[in-house]
Amino acid sequence: MSYVAAVCGKGQEVNKVKEQLLQSNPVLEAFGNAKTVRNDNSSRFVNLLEKSRVVKQPRGERNFHVFYQLLSGASEETLRKLKLERDFSKYNYLSLDSATVNGLDDAGSFKTVRNAMQIVGFMEDEIQSILELVAAVLKLGNIEFKPESRVNGFDESRVKDKNGKCPVLHHLGVPGAQTLGFNLKEMCELLGIEQSVLERAFSFRTVEAKMEKVSTTLNVAQVSTSVQIAYYARDALAKNLYSRLFSWLVNRINESIKAQSKARKKVMGVLDIYGFEIFEDNSFEQFIINYCNEKLQQIFIELTLREEQEEYIREGIEWTNIEYFNNAIICDLIENNQNGILAMLDEECLRPGTVTDETFLDKLNTICAEHQHFESRLSKNSKFLTDHSLPHNCFRIQHYAGKVLYRAEGFVDKNNDLLYRDLSQAMYKANHALMKLLFPEGNPAKVNLKRPPTAGFQFKASVGTLMKNLLTKNPNYIRCIKPNDKKAAHIFTDALVCHQVHYLGLMENVRVRRAGYAFRQAYEPCLERYKMLCKQTWPHWKGPARDGVKVLLTDLQVPAEEFAYGRSKIFIRNPKTLFFLEEKRRQCLEDLAALIQKIYRGWKCRTHFLLLKKSQVVVAAWFRRFAQQKKYQNIRCSALVVQSFIRGWKARKLLRELKHKKRCEEAVTTISAYWHGTQARWELRRLKEEARNKQAVSVIWAAWLGTKARRELKRLKEEARRKHAIAVIWAYWLGLKVRREYRKFFRANAGKKIYEFTIQRITQKYLLGLKKTMPSMSPIDKSWPNLPYSFLDVSHQELRRMFHLWRCKKYRSQFTAERKATFEEKLAASELFKDKKALYVSSVGQPFKGDYLEITKNPKYQKLSTLVEDKVLLADVVSKINRANGKGTPRILLLTKKSLILAEQKTGQMKVSLPLADLSSVSVSTQNDSFFALKLKEGSASAAKGDFLMNSDRMIEIITKLHCTGAASAERSQIKIDFSDEFLLQFKQDKVCVKFIQSTPKNSGGVSCKRKNNRLLEVSIPSP
Repeated sequence: MSYVAAVCGKGQEVNKVKEQLLQSNPVLEAFGNAKTVRNDNSSRFVNLLEKSRVVKQPRGERNFHVFYQLLSGASEETLRKLKLERDFSKYNYLSLDSATVNGLDDAGSFKTVRNAMQIVGFMEDEIQSILELVAAVLKLGNIEFKPESRVNGFDESRVKDKNGKCPVLHHLGVPGAQTLGFNLKEMCELLGIEQSVLERAFSFRTVEAKMEKVSTTLNVAQVSTSVQIAYYARDALAKNLYSRLFSWLVNRINESIKAQSKARKKVMGVLDIYGFEIFEDNSFEQFIINYCNEKLQQIFIELTLREEQEEYIREGIEWTNIEYFNNAIICDLIENNQNGILAMLDEECLRPGTVTDETFLDKLNTICAEHQHFESRLSKNSKFLTDHSLPHNCFRIQHYAGKVLYRAEGFVDKNNDLLYRDLSQAMYKANHALMKLLFPEGNPAKVNLKRPPTAGFQFKASVGTLMKNLLTKNPNYIRCIKPNDKKAAHIFTDALVCHQVHYLGLMENVRVRRAGYAFRQAYEPCLERYKMLCKQTWPHWKGPARDGVKVLLTDLQVPAEEFAYGRSKIFIRNPKTLFFLEEKRRQCLEDLAALIQKIYRGWKCRTHFLLLKKSQVVVAAWFRRFAQQKKYQNIRCSALVVQSFIRGWKARKLLRELKHKKRCEEAVTTISAYWHGTQARWELRRLKEEARNKQAVSVIWAAWLGTKARRELKRLKEEARRKHAIAVIWAYWLGLKVRREYRKFFRANAGKKIYEFTIQRITQKYLLGLKKTMPSMSPIDKSWPNLPYSFLDVSHQELRRMFHLWRCKKYRSQFTAERKATFEEKLAASELFKDKKALYVSSVGQPFKGDYLEITKNPKYQKLSTLVEDKVLLADVVSKINRANGKGTPRILLLTKKSLILAEQKTGQMKVSLPLADLSSVSVSTQNDSFFALKLKEGSASAAKGDFLMNSDRMIEIITKLHCTGAASAERSQIKIDFSDEFLLQFKQDKVCVKFIQSTPKNSGGVSCKRKNNRLLEVSIPSP
């Protein structure tokens, strides 16, 4: 299938179908393949699925792969939804002795199958429905039954629970109660069936005949006990459920990959069937498989051996007939409509009365006893009575591949494959999405009273249809031969291989091929293919095709024994002769191709020459036309130029006259204006002189009045001071008089206490007043209440200092760690540049941002950010000064804790990475420029190219972060910063002086850098 998909056509729809076709194989293998004793991945479906494997597997074999793949590969969530466990031993339908197979990855295969189903076209809900049915089959196998006696004396089956944990329910009015198994409950939940409906279907059977309907318990009428009948019904339901699910899957896949167009198309079919099976215990499955192989062997004989020889006779070719074994007699033994084994098996299954495997074997012994390919211990043929290799309950058929011993046990049950109508109707009632499609006969509105066909009848009809299809086609065969029975590599069993070669009829096929002719072909296509090998037949032969072939072979001198002439075909015996013809044809085709190429090249060159000749005439005509047009345009342009010059001269003369007239008019106006202006200025001076005289009089009078008022104010103040002095002297006199009078009543220390109380009261009043007049909490607020008493001056200043420190601490406690770091950097910048660098004043109000390029978020620099291992402290675009000409080149500057990186601005490609340990110092000027130089330590790895001179508007921030990064590291010394208007830089092997000068006002512009000579870089700064 992979080869077919690879060599077919292209296109979106074709590729889709190819992928679906390839992915359908894992799905079909999962649901239709199983491990057998001879093949770990044996397909168990050809015309019909091997349904019996669902409920029982031979020793050393497994159930279908999908059960093990589901339990091994499904997620815990999926298993929980499907109510399953991973342990294989929990399920009766799974074989435990071969649960795991070397070389098969069930868990990985489950993911492959699920992905393949999605590619084929299954929807997610369809996949979930399929897995629910698979889980339901496993749950169905765990349901067990127990017999229960009814009042009428009959037994009926009841579902029993191993754990005894399920509730007791009454069943549709039947006396007594039953316990539903836990597995039955979970299965009903998966399929959407009421428990009581399915339980009744397992306990009762309804039989309809014309207008009558009878419901009976599953009693001992057919099998030994009712429990066994219930188990039979359970297994029949499991087999039918899985088989119909598989058929639905096949139809669903065919719908996905079928051709959309209804036009007739060529078809290639691939038929892969099981090989001939001979096990220690062979049953009904091996019987129908071997029957299919017999029919295919019969087709092989008819289409290869017999038709080969018949064609020679039909064409009149001399031929010696080769004998071969025709297995039609074996096929007749099995499929004869009257006395065939399948016909007698159907008769036993359909007849009334007690039917068992023993009665079926007795019928075979009676009817087939005389057949030469049938053997039985109990037949009338006396030669097998003493054959101890043939048990009494078995019969043996001599197939084309050898004798196979079949055990009659199970033939009747497996052929019947009967599913009770109650179970079909119960499945139809389910709410599951697929159940009504899988069990259409369960529809109560469409009751079919006919008995369903047996498995043998269905298989026989399917094989018959397959044989008719093969007979209308041209089949090719691939025979698979097993080298050994151990499924092991590098082991070749001669006897086994020879036996397979013999019973497959390969020896007879080889003899026919060797004795016959390797190649045959009708005369017309043969002559058409090889006619170029002979001059008489090339290019067209006008006589009969047979005569043309004779002339051709005679001309080529092919020996007469190498070919033969039939009535309608030529026969070639040896492949070497055919290869000789093909080689001659290949050589001739090469010569013909060279001749065709020669004629084509000649025609092409002549055509090209004629085209060039025609083109030359056209080009010459166009060139002459172009030359005349060019000459006319030149003359026309010259005339226009002369005219334009004359018109211009006239216009300029008129313009000069008009300008002169205008200047005369403007001169008259100007002289008049100047005269009127002079008169106005004379009048203005006269008026100003008059106003100044008036103002002088006013000023003198005001000065006199002011002097008089000041003298009166001085007299009044002196009089007030005298009155105040009199009052003070009088108060002091009264106080002295009172103290003298009352001195005898006070102690000696009264004055000291009064003084201390007074001081304490004044201090209290001062503190309370200070509390009410406190300044704001802003650290920059320099206001402070005035000092009311001079003796509190020291305390007043100390309280002011303490309040300011406390206010600053409160203000700092509100900062985040990031804002605190920003202020620390600003403080460091102040300590570094204040009063040292003129540019520092303009940078105070600008906050330090750090990552201006957002290097981690910008997709343009995503690749660059991955190369930087440490945290980026600063990312900005700087101008790197070229050492050759002093011009700037934009570069991305990245600063980390360990290194400084320069990269391309457009591409983000890293150019330079400088470890901070290699930096010795940073040099800047004292002026208002933004240049800075990075000096590297001599002898360091980065010092090969020399120092770096850069220009950046954020120079203050860059140097501050460099200084702080070096100060925070214990592994390297702090970076030194030099302030000078002239310093030396090391550029490779040369030392260059960088000099900062102020440009003259005439040349003032922006800051510029120029290379004056090999030893000088001059930076011009505009004057302030």
